[in-house]
Amino acid sequence: MIVVLLGPPGAGKGTQGERIAAALGVPKLATGDVLRAAVKAGTKLGLDAKGFMDRGDLVPDAVILGIMKEALAEPAQAKGVILDGVVRTVPQAEGLAKVTKELGRRVDVVLTFDIADDLLVERLSGRTTCDTCQKPFTGLEPGTKCPEKCGGTLVRRKDDEPEAIRNRLRVYHEQTEPVLGWYVKAGANVRRIDAVGSFDEVTARALAAVGR
Repeated sequence: MIVVLLGPPGAGKGTQGERIAAALGVPKLATGDVLRAAVKAGTKLGLDAKGFMDRGDLVPDAVILGIMKEALAEPAQAKGVILDGVVRTVPQAEGLAKVTKELGRRVDVVLTFDIADDLLVERLSGRTTCDTCQKPFTGLEPGTKCPEKCGGTLVRRKDDEPEAIRNRLRVYHEQTEPVLGWYVKAGANVRRIDAVGSFDEVTARALAAVGR
């Protein structure tokens, strides 16, 4: 089973992806992780990606999808995989459909995590991060000593400021939301998940949506 995760920044895709993967007994793949693994392994596509990254350029979709194809072809992904952040634009969705078809597979379920923008701004702007251990916290003010006793101080990252969050949401609505329409039009099994609630509640909804 190949499951694609969609949803705005801060909706909990990363956390829920890990939980869903663990419950299904399959790996979770994120674009950044797959790119870093390919670069570390020194594959041809990994070296191509490294060239773009070293120059500070975006890695082209063709290279990313090529690396993703190699990852999906590995035995570890034979039972299934959770794809987090792999599809952010319609061309990427089209590319992934081509890649999976070439492998004799398909995207089985698309889970989109729904939450209102105002709630996301409230949730993310209340997040602080330790400047030493980088662990994130919610509900603790900037300037607070890190509870991990690492000697660090909690700070609010610039991308967690309310206006920065709203900018990220605008990009999501403009670039990624159309992906959902593409999948619906393509006849994919698209399931909307209410992302408001405890981790366990949201996980239960997601697992029910994939038939578990």
